[in-house]
Amino acid sequence: MAAASKDSTASTGLAAFLQNLFHAGLYKRKQGRITRQVTFAAIAVTVLLGCWQLHQSAAAKDMVMRIGVPGGLLCLGLWIAYRLVNLPMFSDFLISVEAEMSKVSWPTKTELVRGSMVVLITILFLAGFLAMFDFLWAMVFKGLGIVG
Repeated sequence: MAAASKDSTASTGLAAFLQNLFHAGLYKRKQGRITRQVTFAAIAVTVLLGCWQLHQSAAAKDMVMRIGVPGGLLCLGLWIAYRLVNLPMFSDFLISVEAEMSKVSWPTKTELVRGSMVVLITILFLAGFLAMFDFLWAMVFKGLGIVG
């Protein structure tokens, strides 16, 4: 009985996704706009680069295979990316991400420079410390004849 309800939930979820895929409206148009635009741009660049790679690797001289298939996949990928950022569940997530990002207290330029300097100095100190131990252990192993 539980398996049947799980299957029906999965099929209704797929049906809702497919129905939403062919819907052109925007979900909560004014909320989370910047986060949705950046997410769409990231997905679009990924799709574009994939289609460009497909176009470059197409060995066929046929224009359909060289231009038509990558162009069609590009259009389909961009439409799916557009619809993805407007799916209610995903849009609500992106809206909440943007709301949380507005609550973050970002460091000033001076705090950022100071923090970066502390990190760089600590890394250099630890690198020197580890290099010293490496040199000492190499000398010990050479003295014992373990390493040539």
